[in-house]
Parts: sequence; C-alpha cells; structure tokens
Amino acid sequence: MSSSAFGMHQRQPTIVRAERMAAELEVPVVIVGAGACGLVAAIALRDAGIDCVVLERDAEPSGSSALSSGFIPAAGTAAQRAAGIDDSVALFESDIASKARGTAARRLVHAYAKAAGPALDQLQSAHGIVFEVLDGFLYPGHSVRRMHAVRERTGSALMAQLERAAINIGATLLTEALVRELWLNANDQVLGLGYERPDGSMEHVACSYILLACNGFGGNPKMVEQLLPEMRDAIFAGHAGNDGSAISWGQQLGARLADLGGYQGHGSWAVPQGALVSWALMMDGGVQINSLGERFHDESHGYSEASVQVLAQPGGIAWNVFDQTTLTLARSFPDFRDAENAGALKSCPDLDALAAMLGCESAKLGKTLAAVAPEVEDVHGRKFLRTLQAPYFAVKVTGALFHTQGGLDIDENCRVMRQDGSVFSSLLAAGGAARGVSGNAVWGYLSGNGLLSAVAGGTIAAATIITDIQESK
Repeated sequence: MSSSAFGMHQRQPTIVRAERMAAELEVPVVIVGAGACGLVAAIALRDAGIDCVVLERDAEPSGSSALSSGFIPAAGTAAQRAAGIDDSVALFESDIASKARGTAARRLVHAYAKAAGPALDQLQSAHGIVFEVLDGFLYPGHSVRRMHAVRERTGSALMAQLERAAINIGATLLTEALVRELWLNANDQVLGLGYERPDGSMEHVACSYILLACNGFGGNPKMVEQLLPEMRDAIFAGHAGNDGSAISWGQQLGARLADLGGYQGHGSWAVPQGALVSWALMMDGGVQINSLGERFHDESHGYSEASVQVLAQPGGIAWNVFDQTTLTLARSFPDFRDAENAGALKSCPDLDALAAMLGCESAKLGKTLAAVAPEVEDVHGRKFLRTLQAPYFAVKVTGALFHTQGGLDIDENCRVMRQDGSVFSSLLAAGGAARGVSGNAVWGYLSGNGLLSAVAGGTIAAATIITDIQESK
C-alpha cells in the first residue's frame, strides 16, 4: 500500500539513498522523538558512555507520553517489593498475552515484560526518579498491582523528570527539529538524517544508528479513516505529532508493518471539557449509563474497548456514575481534579435528580442502579462488590482515540524488519513508531501498554546499540 493511500501530508517524510552525506554534526546515535521512549533510550545510552542526539519536533518534549496519566506497568520492581507485592515477569507476560487474546507478538510480549522492571529500577537508583505503585484497585487485565507512577501521578511530571535525567547525564536534545529525511546507503546502512528548522531550513546530522521513537498515526485523519474506521469520527486526544511518518519511511524502505488495527481508545473523555477522567472510577464500582438510563457493557473489561462502546450510544455519549466513596478515590488523581475544576463533575442528591440530568425516566434508571449490587447477576457479566449510594455524582463522557499500537514490525531487539523477516542492522524503532503488544484490535490494549512499549522498547533499543558498538571495538 502506498504512502499516498495512507493519506500522508503533502510534504512527505523521505528516504534519501546515497553513499555518503555532508552533515553539520556527527554522533554515533540519533533518536527521533523526545517522548518517554526516546528519553529513556538516551539515558541508557549515556549510562553506557555513548553520545547521542535526540531530535524533537516541538519546542519542548511532550508527545503522547506527556498527555497520558504517566502510569507504567512493570513486574518485580523495587517499588513492588517495598509494597509487599508478589509479581513476576511470567505473570505480567501472561496478563499482556491474555488481554490480546494471544494475538500480540510473543517475542515482544516476553521482551517488554522482562525489560520494564529493571528499566524502572535503573531510572530510580541511578537517576533519582522515584516510582510508587498505585494502590487501592487493579487496572483492567492486571493480576496484581503493577502500575508505577512518579509522585505527581501525571505524564507531564514523568516527562519532566526523564528530560532532566537525560540532560544531566549529557544527552543532547534539539527541539524544533522536524525530521524529514532518513539517509541510508545501497546496503541499507544508516548514514544520518535531515531535519527542518522553524524557518524552513534543513540541517543534517550523520550517525551510525537511528532509533525511530517518534509517533503513531492517530493524528492523521486519512490514515485513521482507512485503518481504524470505527474511530473516524472520534475525538483525537493524542499528540498532533502522531502523523504516521515512521510508517511512511517504512513503506519506502520495504519494511514490514504490523498490527495497524491496534490502538488505545478511551471511553472516559469528559465533554465538553476535553479532559481525561481516570478509569479508576469504573474499577472502584462506578458504572457507565447512557441517555436512556441503561448500562451497556462490562466496564471492568477496559477503558480502550469502552471507547467503541460509548461511541455506539445515542449521541456518542455516556455518563460515568458513581458515589461518594469513589469520588474520594477519584480526587487523588490530578487528571480528575483538573476535570472537576473545569466543571465536568455533576452532583445529584437523589435518583430523580440524576435521571433528570441524564434525560431518562426515573423508574428505568432506578432498575439500572438496583442491578448494581453484589447479590445480582449482572447481564453484562460484571461482579459488583457494593451498591451505589446517594448522593450520586456523574461526568458526561465520550469515546476518544489516544494513540495507535501498530507500526513498523520489529524483532525482539527492536531492529526494524523487512518484508522477508530480515532486519535493518542499524535502523531501530520502538514506542509509537513500532508495533506494540496489544495485537490488532482495540480490545487487546492492556492498561499501560503504551508506556510499557515506550519504556521497555527504548531500553531494549539502547541495549541493542550498546552491544553493537561495544562488540565492534
């Protein structure tokens, strides 16, 4: 399939074939994208004494990582042990595979589950990034508590700490540098790349290795319409840099693509405020109810597939309904407090008030809430631990597309693969640029898979480059 069929922007990312290139700068490694993946890779490279340059299209590092909640799943970490949590790589691997119903690439599931824990421990012990394990509830699909976050519990705070660590250890970060060209010779060896500055001028950097840690395609409407038709009318709540550049480069190189139907949606995007509302509300006992006063799915299955369920409701909206117990938990999350401060939270003293706000009949809503009880067999298959008690609280939400989970196919070392299964020895990809571990559909996304791919993938890619460089000496 051609890049034009995928709807790339008029000025497309380009592959330049040459035997040599003139450049203003030369370093061993260039990383495209300063999200969590790129910064983690840069930190690991500098830990090994290898120089690298990170090129970021924006004025400051952000990407999908900064827009996320910043929760990273990992097994066997120091933070888990300190909290008395018994976890293992094998259990984590099983949970990832089970959520994707066995469709995720086994080699990556194993590699990422194995790499994530040591990566977080290294960031904490060597760079002072302290991780805490989220307490009080399990995210969908996880057997134990393994969601790690910095103290602030936001993606932006995580990014700030990763950027600081990368700069402190000597990584070079160039912002407002939009990569347009990848340069390779006739033997597919990386020569370097060209990037555009805000004034339209092009600059070049020569290197021996390139790590694509740049983007998915969620911000490219034509690609979304073609590859993810069920989300063509959904709000895109991700980063505009997700324009599919990595896929375009891959197509020009004859690289293999995989899992292009996989993505992370979210069924809890507050409208009209445009804010993420934590799925912890659902896992703590909250429910989603449509304007007819009906529940329509098992909320415990996950927030990604919930995006499609919510979009299928009248008007493409639903209401997150919960009580005071859950509200107390919700207010421990910065994203919920932001949504509340923006006016998303509605309070209803009784059933009649809640029904009036939803625009449904009180009697019908009463039957729906009466079925939210431990002793009732739920028609959707969910098991409730308690009933909801007045006063009720509600947030109006829709389904949104956050980021894609498909892209360049990679081996377990994060080297980009050709159509025949061979690899490009010096071109690597991870994070949003590569296939993830969610399989080829929305339901395969296990909570945290995006940052898992970023952190574990960035760590593995760096380790691959480090080994190559050390063995070549």
